[in-house]
Amino acid sequence: MATYECSKCGMSVNATCGKCDAPLVNDVLVKDSGDKVQISKCPNEHGKIKSPMCCGQDMTCSIAA
Repeated sequence: MATYECSKCGMSVNATCGKCDAPLVNDVLVKDSGDKVQISKCPNEHGKIKSPMCCGQDMTCSIAA
């Protein structure tokens, strides 16, 4: 399960899909410009979300290789 953590305050968040309740998995979306955006996605292809925000910045998630 993708666990996002705030680098300022240490709060962390786990997320599940609202359609199937599966734990979201961490991934990277590559935009047309080549920029990379860290996302979490449903393993059952119900969609994806950008990282959540806390303390005015994106929360981060380690990517397991």
